[in-house]
Order: sequence, then structure tokens, then C-alpha cells
Amino acid sequence: MRKLLISLACCFVFCAANGAGPQLIPAPVSYTPMQGSCMNKNNVLVEVALPGFLKDVLKMPMFMREEAYRLTIKSSGIKIEALTQTGVYRAKTTLEQLKAAGGPLPCCVIFDYPRFRHRGMMIDESRSFKGLEFLKKQVDAMALLKLNVLHLHLTDAAGWRIEVPGYPVLTDSVAWRIGKSYFDWEKAGYPFASARNPQAYGGYYTAGELKELVAYAKARHITIIPEIEMPGHSMEVNRAYPELACVDESGRQHNFAWDLCPGNEGTFKLIKAVLDQVMDIFPSKFIHIGGDEAVMKDWPVCVNCRRRMQEEGYTDIRQLQGYLMRRVEAYLLEHGRRAIGWDEILDSGMSKDAVIMSWRGISGGEKGSAAGYDVILSPSTHCYLNYYQDLIRKEPAACGELVSLRFCYGYEPLTPAMDADHILGLQGNLWCEYIPTPEHAEYMLYPRMFAIAETGWSPAARKDFFDFRNRAYWLCGILHDRGYRTFDLDGESELARSGYQRFEQLEASKK
Repeated sequence: MRKLLISLACCFVFCAANGAGPQLIPAPVSYTPMQGSCMNKNNVLVEVALPGFLKDVLKMPMFMREEAYRLTIKSSGIKIEALTQTGVYRAKTTLEQLKAAGGPLPCCVIFDYPRFRHRGMMIDESRSFKGLEFLKKQVDAMALLKLNVLHLHLTDAAGWRIEVPGYPVLTDSVAWRIGKSYFDWEKAGYPFASARNPQAYGGYYTAGELKELVAYAKARHITIIPEIEMPGHSMEVNRAYPELACVDESGRQHNFAWDLCPGNEGTFKLIKAVLDQVMDIFPSKFIHIGGDEAVMKDWPVCVNCRRRMQEEGYTDIRQLQGYLMRRVEAYLLEHGRRAIGWDEILDSGMSKDAVIMSWRGISGGEKGSAAGYDVILSPSTHCYLNYYQDLIRKEPAACGELVSLRFCYGYEPLTPAMDADHILGLQGNLWCEYIPTPEHAEYMLYPRMFAIAETGWSPAARKDFFDFRNRAYWLCGILHDRGYRTFDLDGESELARSGYQRFEQLEASKK
């Protein structure tokens, strides 16, 4: 039955979306149909920086110009116009989707460009390590969706995933744990292990593997932003190097501490070594340095932290987080990079060069943009893809509220309280406490990442959920044929289809 439905969807792939265009995700800015069809699909002429096309895009912001394209399909062949190779590539991904239906291409003109400059996807590699081939596969899907940023969460308490010269224990020991499931590891008391242990789960990326991934993504016009979490979510560092952990007056080292020790100069030596490695591997001008959920439980009793507070004239223990984050940001700025941090860094006194990633709802985006910070929106309410996408009783383990495809698609990033000039874009985040395998990760990502992609690229006025759902159904079939595991839209519950999060909302809507 599913194959039949996919075939039917393909038969209608070129039906207009409310009279506006073919079944493409994300929906293009403009689609103009013409008479006839193109049989010679491989006759593609590429023309870059034509004066006529330049005139059409000259008034756009630079980021729009760089990705803009015009795709003209005539019976005689296909023409792509763009100002940059990125624009050419975006046109080719549109063409790839059109060709996926098979048969001749309908003659048309598509003029297209992005709404936001940052259209991202985050994958948590610390809590479940999925490997290089998995990441390459997701880069391929991202390219098809015109996403342009892969955010890799490479370090967290559950595992360190990048080799660092001079700090071998990070990969010899705390890249491996006992417990494939994050919660099995947690229940067992957070045991780490060496790779030689037959029960060990985990792994890490060598510098060569990450450079290979960077090149693979670059060829698909995708930037990789690495994240090194600090000062919270850092128990693995304290376990690897207990001499860096907080220490109390009795001399006891707190090597199960959640946070890095901002009073220990060794902490900053390690951070600099890590960032040197990161900057050598990743050319991205942005480096994510975390900044969320520091518990600060050990700092008040730490002799080094208390000494640091006295030296800096601090009266509040929370000022130590700002001290650490500002020092790290300054180091990045010295090397021509900009820091990104979760919205807690708004309280850290960082420079306006820092970028706020707003995850605790939208308030961080409103407050940050109004204060002059650039902002990336990834509110857990709509953009956390580790949340349930259908009824708990029918879905694999997840967390949070119901974030169905329709609910995710309904997210509008801009609010009146935001300074739109400082909103870089949005991002879908996949945290992996409940997601131990690559197959499960893909099931949670798609098709909700389709919704993130369309919200980030297409004009807000072009969005139409019911049209989008038909297109998402079709694209799920394409991904399925390419070896991806996606959520089954056929079995979606009435509640999920409605876009509500609770049954009482659904019932009220029927009255």
C-alpha cells in the first residue's frame, strides 16, 4: 500500500501547490509554469553572474544573493543562473528533487533564494556515537533540503568525541563507557572504560576523519560548526584529568563534578589546546562553546574558585561562569573566530561578537537581538527533535511534549519583540539521551527537518501545511528509497495530524 501511495504521490509531483509550484521542499520563492516538457534532462547550461540576473538580486542582502538562483527548464534543455557556485548548487538540488519523480520535466522558471542565512541541524554525538558514514549520509539529506549548517555536539559528560594532542586520556578513556544507552550508563554510576574493554561503547573522531567530513560538507555547501561544551556538561573532563577538577580544603578532588573548574589555570590550558585543535580542523568562523546548565555546586567549596573570586573581586559564585566564558571568547576572537553559546551566556557579559542560540523558548532571541547580539533560534518548544512526534504509547522512547510535524511546521521564528536584522536563522536539534542508534536518529529527524528547512528557506507567506504534508510524504518516499529510516506519516495519529499537543485541545477544536 505504501509503495502505491508513493507512486501516486510521484504521479502528482508536478501538480501546483495551491497553483504555485511543484512538489519541492523547501517551497521555492517563485514558480512560473510554461508549456511543454523537457526530455533532455542532462542538457544543463550553467551561467554565473549574468548581468540580468545580477540586476534581479542586487537589492537583496548578501547572504540571499549568494544562494539565489534561477532555474529555467525548456523543451530544449535546462539553464541555471546564479552569482556563486553556492547558488548553482542550490539550483542543482532543486533539479535533483524534480528528477526524482522520473519522466520528463515540466517546462518552468523557478526563481529562488533563502529567507534566513542560518538553516541548521544539530546532532548530539556525545550521548550516542554514530560515526563518519552516518554523518555523511545526513549531510546528503541536508544538501537536498538546502540546509547549510551542521552543528556537531562533540563533547558532553557522556563521552568525548574529538582527539586532542597532549590530552590522550580524553580519547583513551572517556570516549568509552559501559552502557550503550545513556540511561544504562547513568544508572550504573557513570562508568567509563578503555576501548579494550569488551563491554565498552563509544568512539571518537580523529582529526583526519573530521577534516574528511568538513571537506565532504563543503562540497555540498554546508558549514560544520563544532561545539565544545563548557563549563557545565563536563564531568568526563574531570574524570579524565582529576587534577583539573575542583578541590576542597581537605584536598579532595571533585572528579565527579559536572562543571569545569574556573579557578584552575590548568582548565584554561586544556581549553586552549582543545580550541587550537578545533580551529585547525574546522574553518567555520563560528565555534560553539556551550554555556548552558552549569550547576556550580562545587565552586563554593573549591579553594581555587574562591581564590579566583577574591582576585577578581567577585561576590557572587555565578560570576565565575562569566569569567570563564569571556576568557574563552577572547581567545577565539584573537584567532579570528566568533563564539556561539546557549542563551545562558546573555548573563556572562560577553561581547556583541558572541552569538546567542536561544533554546529556552524565544525569550533569549528577543532579549539577545534587542541588546544587539546576533541570534540563532532553536527553541525546545518547536525545534527539539528528540521530543515525541506522536503518541507516547506508539512511539519509541523520547522526551518532552508532543512536537508533531504540523506543530513543528507551525513555528514562526520572528516576533515583534525581536530585532529581525540580528536573527541569523533557526536550527533543529537532536539530543540523543533516548536515541542510541543511527536508525532511531533518522526516524526522529525526518520529516521534521523538512519543516525546519522550509521555515528557514521559504517566504512565510508561501507556507501551507496541508500542501507541505503532501510534499513531505513524497520526499519521505525518496529518502526511504535511498536507505533512510523516516517517521511513518501513514500511521500518524489524529492528535499529531491536528497540530495540537493535548487531547483536550483537539476535543475543544471539534466543538
